[in-house]
Amino acid sequence: MNIAAYVVGPQDGSGAGLMAMARRVDFSVVLPYGGMMQAEHQVSRTPICFFLFAAVPDVEALRSVAQSIRFSPRRQIRYAPLIYFSESPSSDTIRRCVHMGFDDVITMPFSRVRLQARINRQIGRPLTYFETIDYFGPDRRSHNPAARPSSETRIGGQHRRIEFIRNPITGVHVLRDEFAQPSLRAVAT
Repeated sequence: MNIAAYVVGPQDGSGAGLMAMARRVDFSVVLPYGGMMQAEHQVSRTPICFFLFAAVPDVEALRSVAQSIRFSPRRQIRYAPLIYFSESPSSDTIRRCVHMGFDDVITMPFSRVRLQARINRQIGRPLTYFETIDYFGPDRRSHNPAARPSSETRIGGQHRRIEFIRNPITGVHVLRDEFAQPSLRAVAT
């Protein structure tokens, strides 16, 4: 599989464990995350990069990295899967991951088989992302209205709905990109 994995987080403890598990999955390369320049260079070799976030005491500490990925000008980075590995998931941690645009949260017990299954969900099938002024990531509106990522979406604000597919050989392909302007009725309510 021509896919790279970056492990975001500490080099020891949870980060080291995640690095070891990722190496047992069929990634072509597994690296510690070293910044956006490193990732931008890597997508010229492997068209898809996964970002695997190791458990941290406060998931909010990951916001700057998640935002730099989600708002990257490079399509291959911007549409990269973000997966958080939570050792003790609380509803607050999951809500924060949703609002940061994570594609998935994996809870314990962590295993190579579970990781491979979650990777397979992200490759070779149509996915939908949603974009507002302050959010870019999976469109969860149809799954859970309470998990809507932005207050703008609750009142019918401007947004984009983007359908795309990740292909491990050729990268990210946008299938549909629709822009929605708020209606006067939605704004007035």
